[in-house]
Amino acid sequence: MDADPTFYDDRLAAEMDRGEFVLAVVTATKPDFYKQAPVVAAARERGLPCFVVHTGQHYDDLLGHGLEEYDLEPAIAADLGIRGDLSEKTAQTMLAVKQLADRLDEWPDTTVLPLVHGDTHAAAIFPQAWLFATNQQVAHNEAGLRAMAPDYDAVPDTDEGYPDPAALVDAQWDGEWSVDRTEPFPEQYDTFVGSAAARYQFAPVELNREHLESEGYPREVDGDERVPVVGNSVVDAIDMKADHDGESVFDVYPVLEARDDWVRVDIHRRANLLPGRFRALVEGVIALVEDGYNVNFVELTATRHALERHGYRDRLQRLADERENFLFTGLWKKHAHVYEFLRSGQCLAEFTDSGSMQEELNYIDEACCLTARFNTDRPETVFDAETNLLVPPVSGEFVHETVTHALETDAVRERLQSGPDLYGEDVGERIVDYLAERRDADVFEWSHERQGFDDLDGQSVDYL
Repeated sequence: MDADPTFYDDRLAAEMDRGEFVLAVVTATKPDFYKQAPVVAAARERGLPCFVVHTGQHYDDLLGHGLEEYDLEPAIAADLGIRGDLSEKTAQTMLAVKQLADRLDEWPDTTVLPLVHGDTHAAAIFPQAWLFATNQQVAHNEAGLRAMAPDYDAVPDTDEGYPDPAALVDAQWDGEWSVDRTEPFPEQYDTFVGSAAARYQFAPVELNREHLESEGYPREVDGDERVPVVGNSVVDAIDMKADHDGESVFDVYPVLEARDDWVRVDIHRRANLLPGRFRALVEGVIALVEDGYNVNFVELTATRHALERHGYRDRLQRLADERENFLFTGLWKKHAHVYEFLRSGQCLAEFTDSGSMQEELNYIDEACCLTARFNTDRPETVFDAETNLLVPPVSGEFVHETVTHALETDAVRERLQSGPDLYGEDVGERIVDYLAERRDADVFEWSHERQGFDDLDGQSVDYL
């Protein structure tokens, strides 16, 4: 499948003609929309030339709605039209970025600095493609996401043969953790590869910077900070949608207001769709419903395929028909509705495998965060803030018992809802201010330059 990018020439020229430095904000999937939107908004406010490059991976009315919701559509100057599986997306991105670079050659005196985000596949492949096509590096928003896991060997088993929930909580909040980059896949691969082509890496917290430094990325070069800790732009996104655009989530789902203390379930990661893990998660959720918990199970595309493949979808639909305390929905179109619900007091907890949700619930105190993973790439939310706990999908019984323990134990629930905010404020502005101050800096360096031998630069040649 060939790459077929679309360039919006008027939008592109409008930004490229404004100055010698232009920020190209890259979006690919739903999390990019709301985490990159604050950067675009801050660039507009500051008057920094900026356009959006959308890979096109999330493009339909549901998954792509964030482009409209966060006012990114008018800023899109290039839609790369990427489709297909991981191999196809990789190949298409390489070709499409080369075409984008060729188009930008029409402005030879203008430096374009792409800003990728997080751990999406675009965060890995776009920087690589850009580096190969232009011999220039990128900037990386939300850099240094490296997964860690608690010491499960320190957790004794119950008589039923699964880890003791109370001991697991203690091991997470007070025990030792170690790097475990096996999951999520491909996100851990993507964030690691993206770092290799990044000139500037914006770390959400100090732990992310420590991970990058341990891998050889310098904190600063010749007095210039290269891995600034800026916070996470998700906090700006939450504040941008405080008014939920005039339509309430309770208008869409009235039962969420009629009943209290909901557990919202959002499971979609590839590893959690493996048969054993998926059965443990679904059986655990069903047990919560049968216990009387109000549960909203959110069905994403990948989740639906897994439910059908493992024979659970009809069972969940019957459960929704039979029980008032079980709401079975598709993906919520508006992200503002998610924030509204989490902040409303109607949501007791989010049981999720989303990375972003762990960050969001650090900032939003009203709901607890329980993460359906064996490790997490936001471990600071567990052992620093204590606003998150891992609930590894060992078995249905274990999932049920651990969620119940967390929500019914006052001391645990209160700690989940009261930890410190980790991710700062005005993060989009901090990123834009940082880049604006470096608009005249080179966007690539050789080793002799990093070591201070600038007199060896000479004249660049085309074959490099």
